[in-house]
Amino acid sequence: MNSFNNPLPETPKPPQWIKQLLGWFHPDETLEEVEGDLDELYKYWYTRSGKFSANVHYFIDVVSVLPPFVRRRSTKHAYSTPLLSQTMLRNYFKIAFRNLTRNRGYSFINIFGLATGMAVAMLIGLWVYDELTYNTYYQNHNRIAKVMQSFTFNGESGAGEYMPAPLIEELRTVYKDDFTYVVPSSWTGEHIMAYKDNKFMKTGNYIGPQAPEMLSLKMLSGTHAGLKDPSSILLSESVAKALFGEEDPMGKIVKLDNRLNVKVTGVYEDMPFNTEFKDITFMAPWDLYVSTQGWVKRAIDNAEWENNSWQLLAQIAPKADFNKVSEKIKDIKIRHNPELANFKIKVFLHPMSDWHLYSEWDKKTGKQGGRIQFVWLFSIIGIFVLLLACINFMNLATARSEKRAKEVGIRKSIGSMRSQLIGQFFGESLLVTLVAFAICVLLLALALPIFNTIADKQMTMPWFNPVFWLAGIAFSVFTGLIAGSYPALYLSSFDPVSVLKGTFRAGKLASMPRKVLVVVQFTVSITLIIGTLIVFLQIQYAKNRPVGYDRSGLITVTMNTPELYNNYNALRDELLKTGAVIDMSTSSAPATDLNSQNGGFEWEGKDPNFREALGTIGVSHDFGKTVGWQFVAGRDFSRQFASDSSGMVLNETAIRYMGLKDPVGKTIKWRDRPFIVVGVIKDMVMESPFSPISPTSFMLNYGWANVINIKLNPTYSARESLAKIETVFHKFNPGSPFDFKFTDQQYALKFAAEERIGTLASIFAGLAIFISCLGLFGMASFVAEQRTKEIGIRKVLGASVLNLWKLLSQDFVVLVLIAFCIATPIAWYFLTNWLTKYEYRIEISWWVFAITGLGALVITLLTVSFQSIKAALTNPVKSLRTE
Repeated sequence: MNSFNNPLPETPKPPQWIKQLLGWFHPDETLEEVEGDLDELYKYWYTRSGKFSANVHYFIDVVSVLPPFVRRRSTKHAYSTPLLSQTMLRNYFKIAFRNLTRNRGYSFINIFGLATGMAVAMLIGLWVYDELTYNTYYQNHNRIAKVMQSFTFNGESGAGEYMPAPLIEELRTVYKDDFTYVVPSSWTGEHIMAYKDNKFMKTGNYIGPQAPEMLSLKMLSGTHAGLKDPSSILLSESVAKALFGEEDPMGKIVKLDNRLNVKVTGVYEDMPFNTEFKDITFMAPWDLYVSTQGWVKRAIDNAEWENNSWQLLAQIAPKADFNKVSEKIKDIKIRHNPELANFKIKVFLHPMSDWHLYSEWDKKTGKQGGRIQFVWLFSIIGIFVLLLACINFMNLATARSEKRAKEVGIRKSIGSMRSQLIGQFFGESLLVTLVAFAICVLLLALALPIFNTIADKQMTMPWFNPVFWLAGIAFSVFTGLIAGSYPALYLSSFDPVSVLKGTFRAGKLASMPRKVLVVVQFTVSITLIIGTLIVFLQIQYAKNRPVGYDRSGLITVTMNTPELYNNYNALRDELLKTGAVIDMSTSSAPATDLNSQNGGFEWEGKDPNFREALGTIGVSHDFGKTVGWQFVAGRDFSRQFASDSSGMVLNETAIRYMGLKDPVGKTIKWRDRPFIVVGVIKDMVMESPFSPISPTSFMLNYGWANVINIKLNPTYSARESLAKIETVFHKFNPGSPFDFKFTDQQYALKFAAEERIGTLASIFAGLAIFISCLGLFGMASFVAEQRTKEIGIRKVLGASVLNLWKLLSQDFVVLVLIAFCIATPIAWYFLTNWLTKYEYRIEISWWVFAITGLGALVITLLTVSFQSIKAALTNPVKSLRTE
């Protein structure tokens, strides 16, 4: 009776909705079997771990038997094992790990090669990201632009960012609906900043009061309205700390250039390195600039549209479009000066998003370009270097396939599906790539500081950026799938009957894919090596170019205080007395910069339709002796000739440009003032050493002085001379630090971009060769191992070590020669196009390709010879004893 009153234990049942899911999607032919099996498993987990655990396991098991993880079958009795069961996944990785530890040399080559390739690709990826995100620090970067002008001059197109002062008010009033802000600015220059005993040379701008708001500066003290007071100044955080230490800088008085007292009204966060205005460490009001610089005030008051001396920034209105606004303003200058129509002057907006990557204009076509070509170049290099590492993996995996043929045959014979074998090999590939990723991150962290130095960057490891880790892991998985695709598909296709009978042979064409991949590897590597050589030769060619003056022992000092102007003659006399200085002079620009070009010249025989532009440099009497002018005709300026105040010295290019014959003594008018040509000098390389020399005129004009040029006495050490010079400078210019630049160092900076590209290219080429050689070494090891018995028989029959070395090496030599034949025309085509951007350039010689080919051949032989000679020296008794 009691037994009927006690309820029976409840039978555990899986969740109905999961069961319904199984009924909807699982093939009908096997549904009943699978349901029964899964119910049994559910009871097991329910008894062992409870209801929740049983539900979780039941759900996972159901998903694993749904398409596409299980295929439909035509018969009810051919039920297949699920592909993604937990046990099988564990088994995949266990086998993968055992294979890696069993073949340590193979594993090292695979993992380290992949890690190196991935590190290079990720390093380049960080660099590309830094380039593409340039200026995105500014919140309004997609609406900010530089106002620029394009022109066509004697058939050549160009663009410049030098703008006239009257344009400021024109844009603010006539086109006020199109602009939120119109901000004028001086050029970023060095200025002396002093507070008590602290004196520093810092770079900054005089800029419009709306600039802090437009650039969305992050104010640490004060507000964006800090420049509205004409006697104010905004400081960057680093400058404020240098000047004031731990003091509160707000309201403090700073002396600017030893003549202007300005009050600190704000401190802003230093702008990042990958921004256009990173060098602006302070901002002073534009109104202060206008009120203290007479020539600027005259340009505004007199509406000097021909005086292009400033930069102009703008933020367009929210609903405005850059192209439409550019179309509206394009003819502004021509309307005010119709003569400019001859030069096809057009005013336009250059968006901030294009400043960094599209900052150059082709002279013939007018098309924009610039650093974007390097972004594409290094992106391609990164992809190819990673491809080389993947090729190593694919080559070595397929090469060792015969060793695993029996394993595949046995697995297939006991019921493994091809899809399961593919999953296993993909699992091994993913394990390798994930281990390689871990090593890659370590390599990346170690290499990044060195890379920053070479590439002139300040990138940091994004340790706490989840996007970086997600992208890195996705990148690794993708690499694993690509690198493991061919081995997985190839190994899983073996016929089990042939393998287990011992009749399986890879066939003559089985090694063809590996050979093709080796050719691809060395094609990329040889192309990079040729490119590196050409870049190096182009730089050396420009460095060996005659510069037309003597850079050794020449220094320049910026004239940025009234004391230097007022005491120049006394300063010069005192310095000459020290014996540390041979000569001294002033000029409107240093010898390494041509900062002014003008038209308006007239001379006898000039074509009325010819539109000239000559560089114009104002110098003092001793400039020629200081820099070491090399005269072709005539003489230098001399104090003995009072008429030299209207004298002019021209360079050789100017003589050819103007079509003058016997120019000394000829009269040239500039702005209606007559000048007499007193001398002709050899061309001075003042601009890019890769570009043609500009026609340039030099005139005596102490009023244009911007820099002091000093020639050091070579009989003194540079340190001794500079100490004496500094003492004299402090005597006549006590409120300023002695700041100078060596001219040869300034000239060397002109090669910085090309040298940086050359250095990076050589590093990547070296890594490409290294990765290729790793793969080649692994392939040579495999070939030597595969042909062990053949080598033993040949040795028994009398083959020498040299013959065996040739036998094992010749296939690799042929592959490298094929790669060289493919790489040569590719390299020639792309490098010829690259060189066209330089008007002063080398001609590509045949010997560059010959040296590269020979070098690749030597590297190949050195790489494979170790394994070849090792195999050739093996005792044939050991290799034949099993026969």
